[in-house]
Amino acid sequence: FGWALVFTPSMATVSHYFEKRRTLAMGLAVSGAGVSSLAFSPLFQYLVDSYGWRGALMLVAAMSLNLVASGALLKPLALEGDPAPKGQAAKWPATLATLFSLKLLSHGPFMRYVLAFVLVDAGYFVPYAHLVAHAREVGCDEYRAAFLMSVAAVADMCGRIFAGWLADSRLCGRLLHHLTLWTVLTGASIALLPLGHSYTSLAALGLCYGFFAGALVPLQFTSLVEIVGSGRTLGAIGLMHMLESGGALLGTPLSGWLRDLTGNYAVSFITAGAFLLASSFILATLPNYFSCSRPSEAEEEGARRPQDHDALELSQQDRDLLQPEAKSRQPAPGEKSPNSLSPWTALVSREGSL
Repeated sequence: FGWALVFTPSMATVSHYFEKRRTLAMGLAVSGAGVSSLAFSPLFQYLVDSYGWRGALMLVAAMSLNLVASGALLKPLALEGDPAPKGQAAKWPATLATLFSLKLLSHGPFMRYVLAFVLVDAGYFVPYAHLVAHAREVGCDEYRAAFLMSVAAVADMCGRIFAGWLADSRLCGRLLHHLTLWTVLTGASIALLPLGHSYTSLAALGLCYGFFAGALVPLQFTSLVEIVGSGRTLGAIGLMHMLESGGALLGTPLSGWLRDLTGNYAVSFITAGAFLLASSFILATLPNYFSCSRPSEAEEEGARRPQDHDALELSQQDRDLLQPEAKSRQPAPGEKSPNSLSPWTALVSREGSL
């Protein structure tokens, strides 16, 4: 719960602050996961040996509290599309729905995007859970098998930064095209893991998996901006994480069950890779997927944003009501001049009649 409260606003903050190099910024922001994968396990073991597990957890908690200072240094930006107060007449259910962006549940492209990542999560974490066990089954000793995850962690960190740079270089395609590419490569690398029958081949496959899987991460969040607009990124990331977690809950136990059923991890890895390959087909159904031009920021905020019928947004008809009648029209005898009505009276009268 605490991790979710930190991670979601952190990703949304990066999306708010950067436009031209948003994906590179996101890649740098999430690259710390690779560093921590290498450094934290031996550090925590050292703390346990020195201070016991209770003392080690207290020191880790003290390190985590530095997030409070980090968060305090971030200045929020007000963007178009951010939830705004609706006035005294607003009801608390509508307010909660706005704060949690529940209206995105009726936004077709966003829900297809979430479905794609439900499938991604069903296969993405399988190597983290079973690659070491698979390596030990094919004859690797305990330490060499564990080192495979360190190799994957270093490649993961490099992949996140490289994918951010490549996407922002605008050399080819849209962010969704880059996301699809890395999704396919990640799925293929997982499906090929059963071919590793020696430490060298497993290290090469683990290196590919780590790099491709890392490259996928920053694109997941920056591509979301093309779907819902940067003003709704915070709510969209939180909602996406909540819904896609079902895939993560399903994938690893399913792979373990397949291992028990078949006697090895071959079918487990192939099935996990197939989940990611299937998700790439869902990504191809998103709006304007086969267009090579990237949407502008205005399109992200406007055309791709779900309509919020509770917000007071003036349509062209509303603006016409606020404008005086054409000068050529003269009021009939005894008729009140159109200009004698206040603009808000005219607007409220129209809204009331609707």
